[in-house]
Amino acid sequence: MVLKVYAPARTAGAIGAVLMTLAETQTPFELVPIDMSSDEHKTAAYRALQPFAQIPVIVDGAFVLHESRAICRYLAAKHTPSQLVPTDPKAKARFEQGASVEFAAFHPHAYTAVIEGLAKPAKGKPTDQRVYAAAVAQLAATLAVYERILARQRFLGGEAFSLVDVFHVSFGPLLARAGCDLMTAAGPNVARWWGEVIARPSWTRWEQGVGSTEAY
Repeated sequence: MVLKVYAPARTAGAIGAVLMTLAETQTPFELVPIDMSSDEHKTAAYRALQPFAQIPVIVDGAFVLHESRAICRYLAAKHTPSQLVPTDPKAKARFEQGASVEFAAFHPHAYTAVIEGLAKPAKGKPTDQRVYAAAVAQLAATLAVYERILARQRFLGGEAFSLVDVFHVSFGPLLARAGCDLMTAAGPNVARWWGEVIARPSWTRWEQGVGSTEAY
């Protein structure tokens, strides 16, 4: 039975990281489109899969899983050996360090900047400029540290591309549309790393839209 992915047919937000991991692991899937504009994600049927009414959700046989990072880790673990999560104890520790930094020091600020600079205006709501500016300032501070880290290693989790890098595609690509150019302007090492991440076929294959796939 093919794995099912419940999500809008777009790469924006948390679904982006899941789609990239699906492609990196060459996992066939069936897309079950969720229309968030009509609040389909708030229906009782969907809440039975995701009690917090968020996207995405995967259904792998009888196994149901939500939360994008958990989904990505599950997909990587199913495809052993997987290069997306290292197994050597020291490399794994570096990976977990990078994953913690993304979750605590990148995601909250990128998410806020995208909500204020893109999502709210798209819904006809005003941007809170103070909140937006604070988020961008915090993000700039994080990326200044990334710049130093990436001066000595190719990717954020070490020398190999990993889920640490994948996790950044949830909101990183939306920052420019939200009026924040930090992913390319924070420094040459950040720009080099980010350019390499979003140039991977596992990301670019979804630029023309998202649909079910039987093969890669």
